Amino acid sequence: MTQYLTKTITALLFFGLKYSYAQTADTVKHKWFIPTSAVLQHAGSIGYFSTGIGYKLNKRGKSTLDLLYGFVPAKFGGDLSLITAKFAWRPFKINVKDWAQIYPVNPGVFLSYHAGGDFDTKWDDDNYPDGYYWWSTALRPHISISTELKLDAKKLVPNLRIKYISLYSEFNTNELYGISYFLNPRDLNITGIFKLGIGTRVTF
Repeated sequence: MTQYLTKTITALLFFGLKYSYAQTADTVKHKWFIPTSAVLQHAGSIGYFSTGIGYKLNKRGKSTLDLLYGFVPAKFGGDLSLITAKFAWRPFKINVKDWAQIYPVNPGVFLSYHAGGDFDTKWDDDNYPDGYYWWSTALRPHISISTELKLDAKKLVPNLRIKYISLYSEFNTNELYGISYFLNPRDLNITGIFKLGIGTRVTF
């Protein structure tokens, strides 16, 4: 596992530095297809580790869209591969220092896809009556709430030429967990249907 983590962090830093050196915001017009951040996350329903790219959906970065690939090693219940698209909104912030901000309540939604032959978007009608299983084994829509600490890297570590480094925690649940809870509130604890992920974002 240490080997996987080392390779992922190295790739993340290389990706961020590559784009931060290749362009400057004052002299080069940013193209819409060029990512504005790189993300690394542990757990949180999208893989034991996941990594990907992020895009700002507005100038202030209050809304972001992330595209991630995650994996679960065999010894933790895998081998599993997941592809995820995440949207998050940061409605307000708290200024802690001139180089640190906290976004305390960030609602979001995301859709994860389990890749592989063992998963499908619908159940085989030949084996089950129509509508017997209403959920998909491959697709999983989620709702989330996160808290983020955003650091101004230009003031803290100017030589890296990175704009911001963020640390975040995120609670999420999906439609299957939610409906299962409301149908069986005596057997399920509401805290048990939420999963926790922690991650970091590098903004260039």
